[in-house]
Amino acid sequence: AALTGSHPDRLKEEQEREMTIDLGFAWFTLPDGEEVGIVDVPGHRDFIENMLAGVGGIDAALLVIAADEGVMPQTREHLAILDLLQVPAGLIVLTKIDLVPDAGWLELVETDVRALVKGTPLQEAPVLRVSARTRTGLDELTSALGAVLRGRPARPDLGRPRLPIDRVFSMPGFGTVITGTLIDGRLAQGEEVEILPGRQRGRIRGLQTHRKKEDSALPGSRTAVNISGIPAEQIRRGQVLAHPGQYSSTRRMDVRFRLLQDAASPLRHAGEVKVFTGTSETMARVRLLGVEELPPGGEGWLQLELRDPLVAVRGDRYILRRPSPSETLGGGAIMDPQPKGRHKRFDEQVLKSLASLAQGSPADVLMEAALTLGAAPIKDVVLRSRLGAQQAGSALTELLEAGRLVFLEPGEPTATSDLLVMAQPQWAGLHSRILQTLDEYHKQYPLRAAMPREELKSRLEIGARLFGAAIRKLAAQEALTESGSAVARAGHSVKFSPGQQEKVQALMRRFARAPYSPPGLKECRDEAGPEIVEALLGLGQLVAVSDEVLFRKEDYDSILSQVRGFMHEHGRISVAEARDLLNSSRKFMLALLEHLDAIGMTSRDGDFRRLRE
Repeated sequence: AALTGSHPDRLKEEQEREMTIDLGFAWFTLPDGEEVGIVDVPGHRDFIENMLAGVGGIDAALLVIAADEGVMPQTREHLAILDLLQVPAGLIVLTKIDLVPDAGWLELVETDVRALVKGTPLQEAPVLRVSARTRTGLDELTSALGAVLRGRPARPDLGRPRLPIDRVFSMPGFGTVITGTLIDGRLAQGEEVEILPGRQRGRIRGLQTHRKKEDSALPGSRTAVNISGIPAEQIRRGQVLAHPGQYSSTRRMDVRFRLLQDAASPLRHAGEVKVFTGTSETMARVRLLGVEELPPGGEGWLQLELRDPLVAVRGDRYILRRPSPSETLGGGAIMDPQPKGRHKRFDEQVLKSLASLAQGSPADVLMEAALTLGAAPIKDVVLRSRLGAQQAGSALTELLEAGRLVFLEPGEPTATSDLLVMAQPQWAGLHSRILQTLDEYHKQYPLRAAMPREELKSRLEIGARLFGAAIRKLAAQEALTESGSAVARAGHSVKFSPGQQEKVQALMRRFARAPYSPPGLKECRDEAGPEIVEALLGLGQLVAVSDEVLFRKEDYDSILSQVRGFMHEHGRISVAEARDLLNSSRKFMLALLEHLDAIGMTSRDGDFRRLRE
């Protein structure tokens, strides 16, 4: 609360007991203007499992130790969890220094802390002395936190967003709201999404980051998503929000595991454990591969048979805990979230395959390069992967056959070609964004036949080459249609409401009464409205021959036929002759003949027009 100005403990019990029980959320702004989201996790040992639901998506940790108590058992457990999850950076904060006037005691506590963090990610972290009550050291803490976060790279946008859900509730007037830390991609208002496990479909009604409305949410941001179509009571913490079809749940995982050095006993085959990854938690049975048991401090391969399905990706970190007596056992990285089946425990080939997977197969390496670059020429992806030509060629073939890479341009795919390629999850995201943007445009402008290409490209914020390739690919798949400089969703057509149709019919009756001296553009707009007139022009029911003169399509065709016939007979035509031929006026015929010059049907010869050969 002293750091952010708001108290994250929202539960009545938390406030009465003055201790964090469940996850809390707050934010504040650094002096340089950057906003920092805070996930406040419980410190008490009884609530370690709630802590695990909040610590997975963070960029840095504040390890808080009370100066009057020093290092506690839960401090050691939290630090071990940060190490297992490989949280990359952080600060150590000694709080309540106002309760410890003895500087010597503070030095002793700091010495204990330094010994504790040796060999962990916080080994080099600054130790800051703070009092929330007197606000001593808060400015230094803010500055140090800013320095730590500035050293962290931006979260990658892999085009496959997922939001591990840490909170869900219903708001009057809005409906279902879920919150979490967004990773691996961005979300946009209006997009269709699904909740996994369960594949419940909904649509994003609104997005907020730090209680500010946003059109889109970026990777790494604390995000609140207002969803339509799914009741709050059907969603729970531990599920994942994602774009439809990009992820699937699993009941079995192959993992690399490290048992903590101070574990109470070895890890044995067939034991029951609790698995924590992202915000999810489930029971699992351990299948120990290659050995009968793993001693404290040891590392090995496990296959976890999960009681409940969860969503995981290769490289995600996880924690195992013993359910009773409650104890953090260890953790590591998920190597294969979708193994093909149960492994034979002592199969050497299985162990070799897992070891290779930990190093990364050529296909995995090439895929990671593609995900990092986004849409890029194949040769650039290969260069990024640092694979040899033969390995790259084989990996490319494997990824193409598996559908994990998508070619956006026609041609022969080779490791040295310049063809544009994109990872399938990213293509799926772009595909969805393009169609969603078109749907939104058609909804906003129902009387427009298509969206201008440049406007679509500008909204997507992508380069010209990728845009052109994507539009051509989607047109070939009949997902959209191209018409000159405009693009439309396949199946979209202009539909007038009954009231608009009455205006169209009234306007067309005016054209019918004077087909060769019709109302001008301004009169048409005044009578029917600009949107209706533009729609009729887009549909080809009206033809503009100048900025002011319009004709019905059938009248325009009749005019062209008569003027062409006159010139075939007489060799030429003047404005006056056209006026008399069509019983019109000079204003209309001058605009018409200039239009015929412009479209290449006629050429001017003094006061006359002649047909072009």
